Amino acid sequence: MESSYPAAARTLEPVFAFMSSSLAQLETTFYKIPGSHVAARYVKSSHQNDPGRTVVEVLIFVFLIFTILQQRTRAGDDERHFIKYSDEEIDESVDDWTPEPLGAPLDDVETADLAAVPVIVGPIGPKPRLLNSSKPVINMVSYNFTGLAGNELIRDRAIETLRKYGLGSCGPPGFYGTIDVHMELERNLADFLGTESVILYSQSFSTIPSVISAFAKRHDIIVADRGVNFAIQKGLQISRSTIRWFDHNDPRSLEDVLIAVEKERKKRRAPLTRRFIVTEGIFEKDGSMADLPRIIELKNKYKFRLILDESISFGTVGRTGRGLTELYNVPASEVDMLVGSVANGLNSAGGFCAGARAVTEHQRINGTSFVFSAAGPALLAVAASEGINILCNTPSLLSTLRGNIAAVRAILDRVDVLDIPSHPASPIIHLHVRTTPTPTTNGLLDPSSAATISTGKSNPLSVHPREPPTFDIAREERLLQELVDECLAQGVWITRAKRLRGQELVEARPSVRLAVSAALSRKDCERAAQVVRAAAGKVLGRRR
Repeated sequence: MESSYPAAARTLEPVFAFMSSSLAQLETTFYKIPGSHVAARYVKSSHQNDPGRTVVEVLIFVFLIFTILQQRTRAGDDERHFIKYSDEEIDESVDDWTPEPLGAPLDDVETADLAAVPVIVGPIGPKPRLLNSSKPVINMVSYNFTGLAGNELIRDRAIETLRKYGLGSCGPPGFYGTIDVHMELERNLADFLGTESVILYSQSFSTIPSVISAFAKRHDIIVADRGVNFAIQKGLQISRSTIRWFDHNDPRSLEDVLIAVEKERKKRRAPLTRRFIVTEGIFEKDGSMADLPRIIELKNKYKFRLILDESISFGTVGRTGRGLTELYNVPASEVDMLVGSVANGLNSAGGFCAGARAVTEHQRINGTSFVFSAAGPALLAVAASEGINILCNTPSLLSTLRGNIAAVRAILDRVDVLDIPSHPASPIIHLHVRTTPTPTTNGLLDPSSAATISTGKSNPLSVHPREPPTFDIAREERLLQELVDECLAQGVWITRAKRLRGQELVEARPSVRLAVSAALSRKDCERAAQVVRAAAGKVLGRRR
C-alpha cells in the first residue's frame, strides 16, 4: 500500500511540473503589464488584513463576468414583455404625432413689427427713399454719425480695391485670410488712438464677447455695470467668471463693489486672480456716458484691469472722434483693452481691440471670433482706413455733429412728456415716456455730469439693482410705436430701440432712439426735432 504512493507521485509529476511552469509564465506575463505590481501589492495586503474581503471581491468579479456574458434580450418567454403593434397602428401613431416647435409662434405685436420694417430704395444716406413712399425722409435712424456713408472718396477707393483684390477674403485671419490692407488698417487704428497695437475683428457684435472670454476665465473676477449691452452680457456668460455688479453708471457703487471684492478675497484667503472692470463709453441702452477719469482712478487704486466698450463713442466724441480718451484727455494706454466698432464709427464693418501688443497678440490665438470667423473683405478695410484719414484731416465733421446734437437736444429737452437719459454729448438720444419729473443734466463735458448717484447699496451678487425702475413694457412700446409712425408720416424716420425680450439679464426700458448725423444740416435736425416734439405731444399728451 505504501509503495503505491511513490508510483502515483511519479505519474502526476509531469502534470505538476506543467502547472508550475504555466503559473510561473503567467506570473511573468502579468508583471509585464504596467501597474501590475501595484495591483499585486493591493491584493496581498488586502488578503492579509481581511481574508473575507478577498472572497467577497472574487464573488463580485465572477458575478460581473457572468452578467456581461448573459444575453440582454432573449427569445421565447421574454417576448411577452413587449407590446406588438400592427402596421396600421404604427401608421396611425405616426400621423397623430406632432413635433415640438422650434420656437414659439409670433404674437400679434411681433408680427406687426416685422410687417412695419421700412425698406430702403437706393443708397443709404441722410435723406433716403423708403418703399411705398413718394418723398425722401430725414434719416434719424442710421449710425451714419460723421456722414462717411456715401462719401465719394471712400466709394472710389472701395471700387478700386474691389477690382484689385476681389470681394471676399475666403479664410480666417489666423490661417489664410489676412491681407495687407487688414494689417494697414490695424496700424492706422493704433496710430489714430495712440496705442501700441490693434487687432481687427470681422464682426462688430462678436468683438467684445471674444475679448472678454479671451482673458477672463473660471474663478476670475469681473465687476460689470448693470446697464451693459447684450453683447457684453454674452461675453460675461461665456467667460464663466465670477461676476459682481455695480449700479448703472455710478462710480460710488463701483468703488463699494471693488472694496467688497478685496475684503471677500482676504476673508477666504483666496489667491489673487485676474480682475476686470467691464463697462461702456456711451451706453447703447440709454446713451449715458461713463465717467472715465474716475473709473481709471479706481481701477489703478484697487489693481483691476479695464475693458472699455467704445462701440458708440469711437468716431463720435472728442475733437477728432478718438472717443472718451480724447474727450477727457486721458491717455489711451490707461485703458487695458479698448474695444471699438469699425461699423459704427467708420461706416465700414467689423470691430477692433486696442491695447498693448501682448494684449492683441494673445487674442490672435485665443479670441474665438478672430480664430473662427473669416476676415473681412479688403474693400471694407480700405474704406475704414480712408475714414480715419477723413476724421484726422476734417475735424469740422465732429464740430458739425456736436452742433447738430445740441440743436436736437435744445428742442427735445423741453418736451414735458418725454424723459431723455442720454448724455448731452451722446450722438444717440433715447426718449422715454415720462413718468416722474427728473432733474436736468448740467455740464456738457464735465465727467460728474456723466454719472448717476444711487440712494442705497445694491447686492453686487445680483444683476438687479436695489430699487429697480418699474414700467409697463407693452404699454410704453405701443405708445412709442405710435410716435414712430406719426413721425414717419411727417417725413422723419425714427425707430424704437429693438430688444430681445426675455433674453437679456435685465429688461431695458422701452425707448425711441434717435441717431444724429453730421451729414444733415442744422435746419434738418431742428425740423426733425420739431416733428418729434409735435408727435410726442399728440400721441402722449392726450394720454396723460
